[in-house]
Amino acid sequence: MPSIQRLSPVRVWDLPTRLFHWMLAVCFVGLLITGSVGGSVMSFHFRFGFAMLALLLFRLVWGFVGGRWTRFSSFLFSPRSTLAYLRGTSPPEHLVGHNPLGALSVWALLAFLTAQVATGLVSDDEISFAGPLTHLVSNATVSLATGYHTDIGKLILLGLVLLHLAAVVYYTRRKHRLVSAMVHGDKRLDSVAQPSRDDLASRLFALFIFLLCAAASYAVSTLQAPVF
Repeated sequence: MPSIQRLSPVRVWDLPTRLFHWMLAVCFVGLLITGSVGGSVMSFHFRFGFAMLALLLFRLVWGFVGGRWTRFSSFLFSPRSTLAYLRGTSPPEHLVGHNPLGALSVWALLAFLTAQVATGLVSDDEISFAGPLTHLVSNATVSLATGYHTDIGKLILLGLVLLHLAAVVYYTRRKHRLVSAMVHGDKRLDSVAQPSRDDLASRLFALFIFLLCAAASYAVSTLQAPVF
């Protein structure tokens, strides 16, 4: 049986997407540690939270205007496509970026990270730290958001992250270099694929978008209750 000839590396993950991925991981670890320690460290917990808000806002925008395989449309799969992947009959284009099963993990992580940040904005530890938007919602909403943020949401995210890491280990053992691809951006594929745009202009555009998102996150951080 003739061996499969792998083609030249293809730029799949553009630099802004890779930076987003690793910065998000740093923020998640920082939030987990600072939230567990509590006390005066909670001031850093909020800083990590606002940084994650900026990152998620950026990812939302970049999901529409970013590189080919970063766009949401590239990993929005139907149930039939997911079943085909599980049977090993996916078309080659479904294996370039996020595969159908990996896409489910990405969607879940983005959704629950967004929920975690959103509930953090209206949470109150009833000691010395409260989210900047707590004064805009009812006490009942604050209580529900705080309970979700400190217990349910955190456990769900821990489970999703552990599942994500287990999948990375599994695919790495099957010779899929997912981690290295997220470092240098390239994948060696068995079929021809359109590369993601990753030139200087697109990177500067991404930086501009991120600065706007960071400014929006900072603006949210200043929305404290008025003092009379």
